[in-house]
Amino acid sequence: MASNSLGDLFAALRRRPDVEAPNLQAWDATDRLLLEAAEGLVAAGSTVAVIGDRYGALTLGALAALNPGTVRVHQDLITGERALQLNAAGLRGAGLLPDTAAGMPGGSTDGEPGFTQLPLGPELLAGVQAVLLQLPKTLAELDEIAAAAARYAAPDVTLLAGGRVKHMSLGMNAVLERHFSSVRPQLARQKSRVILASGAQGGGEQGSYPVVEHLAELDLDVAAHGAVFAGSKLDIGTRFLLTFLPAMKEARHAVDLGCGTGILAAMYARQHPGARVTATDQSAAAVASAQATAQANGLEGRITVLQDDALSTLAAGSVDLVLLNPPFHVGTGVHAGAGLKMIEAAGRVLAPGGELWTVFNRHLPYLPALERHVGPTAVKGRNPKFTVTLSTRRGDG
Repeated sequence: MASNSLGDLFAALRRRPDVEAPNLQAWDATDRLLLEAAEGLVAAGSTVAVIGDRYGALTLGALAALNPGTVRVHQDLITGERALQLNAAGLRGAGLLPDTAAGMPGGSTDGEPGFTQLPLGPELLAGVQAVLLQLPKTLAELDEIAAAAARYAAPDVTLLAGGRVKHMSLGMNAVLERHFSSVRPQLARQKSRVILASGAQGGGEQGSYPVVEHLAELDLDVAAHGAVFAGSKLDIGTRFLLTFLPAMKEARHAVDLGCGTGILAAMYARQHPGARVTATDQSAAAVASAQATAQANGLEGRITVLQDDALSTLAAGSVDLVLLNPPFHVGTGVHAGAGLKMIEAAGRVLAPGGELWTVFNRHLPYLPALERHVGPTAVKGRNPKFTVTLSTRRGDG
């Protein structure tokens, strides 16, 4: 596919339903570099897995440029899954995907582009000859992905892993070398680099994820898949918010929004045995981790886990209490948009008189948003890094 045609495809991509802003785009130079590297390595008709595609650039670019036989996709974030679906429909309508894509396995009978979205595991990777990977932020997530690719993909699989040079480290090479006999970093271009890995060494024991660690200070077993924030550790924002647990109301239905490993959900459920608790996150790895944390502590009957985008499937006014430790990054950049979206969602699902307890970095401008979207907000605590607030849902809807 001509470079200018790939440029047209990228230019048509959007991030929705994720945060959109003038300084945030739906693709980067790594997507282009991975696809260009794959053109010389991936034979037509190959079974291809795409992992870590943020909004569809890699998947839809592969359909347009590589003439694959089958494309399977794993995206950790539900916003990424939905963005890919929306972008696929938009590109097809604009004529930016080849007609051959409509007849591929995974395509629907009405001609939608052919890809299948799957969880990380054997169904995604069985028989795969090439893996296109946007390198994740953590070594643990890379380890979980590389182990699965080496174990389940075809013996001659080639893994093409790409990232922005400023976010790459020699530790990534070391992780890949645990699972592949040949790991070859390529020359950087446009501040991105591709690493080629081959010679899968996947015949060993099953992967060790989720990792389970006992946190003595909470007397809690915490389970974590590789992609989850803070791993099996207690992040310092959650630690500070938990100091206010005795002051939190007893709710009929409480929600841990952006639950990560589910520590807040587990601690609240333990403190309030009569409450129904939902642990929700946009990350599949986080939801699986929260489920495993609940099971490890005998709380699986009390905590429901839900992968969702900002509580979109919960009814308005259906919740009495929300616990929130919002992210302050969108991808690898600092941006308050994700936290603001979660605050607005909390305001929608809270019943009048319901409470939102939020912990956030002191420099973030969340107080006006809490007042606007939820209601009267009181600062309950500050330390050198974080602020904890209590917002009460006003009764005017």
